[in-house]
Amino acid sequence: MRRLLTFVPVLVAGLCLLAVTAFGQQKLAQTGMKFLNVSLDARATALGEALTAIEGGASSMFYNPAGMSRMTGLADVALGQVQWIADIKHNYAAVSLSPFDGEFGVLGLMIQTVDYGDLQGTILDFSTAKGYDDIGTFNPKATMIGLGYARALSDKFSVGGAVKWMHQNLGSGVIALGAGGDQITRSDIAEVLAFDFGMDYKTGYKSLQFGVVIKNFSKEARYIDEGFQLPLVFRLGVSMNVADYFTSDKDMHQLLVSIEAEHPRDYPERVKMGAEYTFMRMLSLRAGFISLADEQKFSYGVGLQKTIGPVGLGVDYAYTPFGVFDKVHTFALRFSF
Repeated sequence: MRRLLTFVPVLVAGLCLLAVTAFGQQKLAQTGMKFLNVSLDARATALGEALTAIEGGASSMFYNPAGMSRMTGLADVALGQVQWIADIKHNYAAVSLSPFDGEFGVLGLMIQTVDYGDLQGTILDFSTAKGYDDIGTFNPKATMIGLGYARALSDKFSVGGAVKWMHQNLGSGVIALGAGGDQITRSDIAEVLAFDFGMDYKTGYKSLQFGVVIKNFSKEARYIDEGFQLPLVFRLGVSMNVADYFTSDKDMHQLLVSIEAEHPRDYPERVKMGAEYTFMRMLSLRAGFISLADEQKFSYGVGLQKTIGPVGLGVDYAYTPFGVFDKVHTFALRFSF
């Protein structure tokens, strides 16, 4: 059994690297359903999205499903909203359950919805001075629903996975005019299944641990006649509470540092870094950085958490300057029991 637990992490990491090599050839700006790349959780966003090697609750499913494998309570719930650029809003909810004290693993459900707002539709019409006609507004939307599972196979090693269904509706477009001038429309809808696989490994040296995840592994999606790939990404991360070196009172001070390397399908490799200082397990101050990003580089955040009887409550906020675009604000509410 001990040999098996030593071999499995190497095997999983090797399979992830093989998948990235086989299916993750870089195609700059050639993937679709990019809403899957938006960081949803406020804590993760404030940490520069470097959450691959950090344990958590239900929201871990959006980053590394193995991260929810060591839940201590029966249930964890996370809700939040991202006020994205261009008035786009991402809403999410996640629930994870650990029945029978996690003996059979942790089950999770996650939902993400995207509201792109109202857009003005037009159609070419060279008989007018403008060269086009307005055809009213339309409201594109996107939805992701996923089921996750994670299990700690030992006190050091855990694995997790998720299956996700994506649906994106870009609205109805006018493709021609009939003989009587009536509009002939066509709906632009794409649906596809995708899979995430992750693991994390505690080294046994203080709180040092590693995490690896491959996300959005799927077949080609398609709008009418045009096919496209999802934003497949491979991440390898490491995290540690560096307060281990200068204090033994973890109830008073914690300083979590996380670093990860990211190999995406559709843009150059990046390094993500985050740090979180927590005082008395109640107040957390966070900061993060993403290298080689055109607009999104630094991020900041704060979190408050408190346990009242059997219920744990938490509120998180993240602020992300986005270059020439709007500032991004991320809000999250967590509770567990």
